Amino acid sequence: MGGTFTTFRLFPVVVWCVVAVVFQAQGVLAQHALTFGVVPQQSAVELAAQWAPLLKAISDKTGLSLDFETAPDIPTFEKRLTEGRYDIAYVNPLHYIEAHEAVGYNAFAREARSLIQGIIVVPQNSSLKTIKELNGLNVAFPSPGAFAATVLPLAILRKEGVHVTPAYVGSHDSVYLAVSKGFFPAGGGIRRTFEKNPASVRDTLRILWETPKYTPHALAFHPRVSQPTVAKLLKALVALHDTPEGRLLLERLHFKGFQPATDADWNDVRSLGLSLPHDAH
Repeated sequence: MGGTFTTFRLFPVVVWCVVAVVFQAQGVLAQHALTFGVVPQQSAVELAAQWAPLLKAISDKTGLSLDFETAPDIPTFEKRLTEGRYDIAYVNPLHYIEAHEAVGYNAFAREARSLIQGIIVVPQNSSLKTIKELNGLNVAFPSPGAFAATVLPLAILRKEGVHVTPAYVGSHDSVYLAVSKGFFPAGGGIRRTFEKNPASVRDTLRILWETPKYTPHALAFHPRVSQPTVAKLLKALVALHDTPEGRLLLERLHFKGFQPATDADWNDVRSLGLSLPHDAH
């Protein structure tokens, strides 16, 4: 009788312990749901089509859940980044440098065998031949904080004595479309997004000028993300190039692959002494 009584008294305790373990396990799983923020160089639809399949492949490989996120525009993305919203973020060099200092984001990967380069595009039939001829014109740019497409070209133009009035249109794609439609005589972008644009837009434009090349966008992690998790992600990203399926996913991004990175990789950008013009937002 005593044994039976003990069993019945222990039963609720056992149930409670099982429930506690289940909820604890669910909590551990929830910790692995990582927000993966991508700077909105293009529309959210385009970015999701390029990044979501890759993130799913990485999730399947690592067992980690990766939730794709972007923002309606680059200034909003910058704000969310400085608030620490993203666990993992794909960011331009200036975004990275600032987020590293302000929030503690640390770079762990970058596009392999690639450097970033800004461009100025003009209509295919434009009479403009040199950047000197841009002086006094209204020129389209994605956002005040777009490094290679805005900040870098404007800094070099000022150094060359070329003064333009920037018009911020929200994304790289919007720049190319606005110049293609004749709304602006010229616009800033980067080679990768230009080459990814539909032929119907791309073929109406030509590249007038290119900037020097610098270390490209960073993949960076928030301090709350554990080192073992980052190591898993890095291993899976680098391995994408080793399989036909992985290479197909990389082609959607126009990437050659991913390689490991450290904070010091962006010292070439730091040496320029540039900063994000937050007051221009």
